[in-house]
Amino acid sequence: MLKRSKKDFFLIAVKGFVMGAANVIPGVSGGTIALVTGIYEELINSLKSFDKKALKLFLKKDLSGLLKHLNFKFLLFLGIGVGTSIFTIAKLFEFLLEMHPLKIWSFFFGLILASVYYVGKSVSKWELKSIVFFILGSLTALSITIINPAPSSNANYLFVFMCGVIGISGMLLPGLSGSYILMLLGNYKLLMVDSINAVSSSLKMSISGDFSYLSNSVQVERLMHFSLFLLGSVVGMICFSQIIAWIFNRYKDLTISTLTGFVFGSLAIIWPWKNPITSKTMLNRHGEEMIIGYERYLPNILELESITALFCLALGVFCIWLVEKLAIDKK
Repeated sequence: MLKRSKKDFFLIAVKGFVMGAANVIPGVSGGTIALVTGIYEELINSLKSFDKKALKLFLKKDLSGLLKHLNFKFLLFLGIGVGTSIFTIAKLFEFLLEMHPLKIWSFFFGLILASVYYVGKSVSKWELKSIVFFILGSLTALSITIINPAPSSNANYLFVFMCGVIGISGMLLPGLSGSYILMLLGNYKLLMVDSINAVSSSLKMSISGDFSYLSNSVQVERLMHFSLFLLGSVVGMICFSQIIAWIFNRYKDLTISTLTGFVFGSLAIIWPWKNPITSKTMLNRHGEEMIIGYERYLPNILELESITALFCLALGVFCIWLVEKLAIDKK
């Protein structure tokens, strides 16, 4: 395990903070930020460590050995950063997306565009196979962006569990958004709105000593959906991280090539100049119509708004360049 200073753990928390903020932006996944900031491989390997050895250490009550095996400090500080972001800066991004969408989309487009170059640089040698896998990754991410969401939700318990297993890939795979995947499966409202609202209201009632919600069949059903979705997410995270880590350790260049393709393909979602397409039948937790797609267009670069957007795009590119330069100087 790497020996880290307090400053190192602080930087890990900062990276987690950025990951949490990115989850607010549709089409930008936490996995993309983890890949760009250089902690993706360690994150996958840390999640992979929830295995038989961890269970044996737990049963032996070897707490010190368990925490070391799980790379607990890394996950702890990363989790602190993500959690802090969700309750602070993420709210600011929500506001900025509503009030200044073009500027924010442009900034993130610049971030991701520059990331494609710098992540791609980590491939030791771009051979024909690497290029083919890059193209396959790009086409996969691009095809997901043009799929229409399922017309209705599916409350089947097994399907809800599978939504958790599949949806967590939005965090583990760069370029894929977990929320967007749930929209495609038709269960975004069921799991991210109805179920979460049910959990929130149930917790408030429990704190006040009111457990009457347990006799409400609809409320109980939504709590069951949330529990199965959460269980599926945990199972998916552990299993999927094992698969990714196995592939990563054996085919590193091809894996990075594919992931770079995922990130490149996701640029179609983040394209700044677009008009949202909403659904009257799908509402978010605020009761507003859900965005199910976008109508993209080319900007008039002579307009002041477009010039400002291009400046924000360049700022995003500069931020990634600065991060990379600081990382090289540190080495």
